[in-house]
Amino acid sequence: MQHRFSTHIQEKFSFLFQQKVILAISGGVDSVVLAHLLAQNNVEVALAHCNFRLRGKESKADEEFVEKLADELNFPVYVQHFDTQKFAEERSLSIQMAARDLRYAWFDELCNQLGYSYILTAHHANDSWETFLINFTRGTGLSGLTGIPQNNDRTYRPLLPFSREEIVSYAQDNNIEWREDSSNQSNKYFRNKIRNEIYPLLKEENSNLMNSFLRTQEHLQQSEALLEDYITILFSKIVTETQFGYHLSITELKKTPNAKAVIYQLLKDFGFTEWEDVYQLIEAQSGKRVYSKTHQLVKDRDILILQEISESSSKILKINYLEDIDFNLGKLKQSKVSQMKEFDKNVAYFPLELLKFPLQLRKWKSGDYFYPFGMKGKKKISDYLINEKIPVTEKENIWVLCNENDIIWIVNHRTNEKYRIKPTQTILKFTLTT
Repeated sequence: MQHRFSTHIQEKFSFLFQQKVILAISGGVDSVVLAHLLAQNNVEVALAHCNFRLRGKESKADEEFVEKLADELNFPVYVQHFDTQKFAEERSLSIQMAARDLRYAWFDELCNQLGYSYILTAHHANDSWETFLINFTRGTGLSGLTGIPQNNDRTYRPLLPFSREEIVSYAQDNNIEWREDSSNQSNKYFRNKIRNEIYPLLKEENSNLMNSFLRTQEHLQQSEALLEDYITILFSKIVTETQFGYHLSITELKKTPNAKAVIYQLLKDFGFTEWEDVYQLIEAQSGKRVYSKTHQLVKDRDILILQEISESSSKILKINYLEDIDFNLGKLKQSKVSQMKEFDKNVAYFPLELLKFPLQLRKWKSGDYFYPFGMKGKKKISDYLINEKIPVTEKENIWVLCNENDIIWIVNHRTNEKYRIKPTQTILKFTLTT
């Protein structure tokens, strides 16, 4: 294994020899063996150990073991304690997810503060196989069946080609000590149940199970790469990037073979889960929409509009007198002027005497109304936007300027008739610049 590992990192991870690197280490056999292999290959790393305070004296013993190992290998070591149970309860997370979030947030902090470039973890082939099986049972696309990736951003996994059996055998042959986590024997977690019950049964049927999986994984990864190339070609035909998101041409989608699969590939990274609802948007009425936690997909005649759900949708910005403010349409500036000279949709004039600061700037919402300049009576903003034939793409990003309860300007569109300038009034000019 040592020779294979040396060849592997020379070919795939040569950057390890020139950069500052952190190794995430629990004290278990996987991370301990990786620490020894890195030391034998003259890769300088710092050990980073998380004490999640979940197993009492056992957690403390793990910490002491890692500190002793760091001393033996002459590696720097960092240890962090977490109140994992409290963190999980406050955020309604499982213990596993809480520990993961805490761990990687701390690793990133170490990198940013101390100048480390990469994070190494000791995930191996069995971990990747377990991930494959978990995703398979829960339902997934092709990417969910390709196992754990070799890297995510600055996190790399140099042990992925090696099985747990190889790692344990290497440790035993070289008299390497490690710590056993007693919680790994519990089948409370689905991953442990796969590891402790399902894997042994399948291993009885195929003694080369891991080798078979690694070959299958390679085929799946190649298929995924081929699919990504195909989607890249289709992207330019189907998708148009706009100021506020993306437009997907329904006409082009209907002409494309396997349209559902194409839609899934185009949208899978935007958090959607109700895929049948997404597919049905193709034939839905304009205005129909589907939401993920981060994005919305809107049907507008012959296009699907993909937009990020902005925090500013419910945010109210306060504007003080003569204060400039930046928001996602640009910069809104104020100035006192003696007369109105410039007339454009991005300019508005108001009588200073009627304004009560701070003014408010926000997205329009259902039920909003105003008194359109040059017209009699009030009008709902929704009706005004329809009459003005404002496309759905722009409706999602319409802002209004408010004076107390009055909407005095639909920004970039029309002001309020009630705030028409009279001859003796002081004029305050608002200008939107992009």
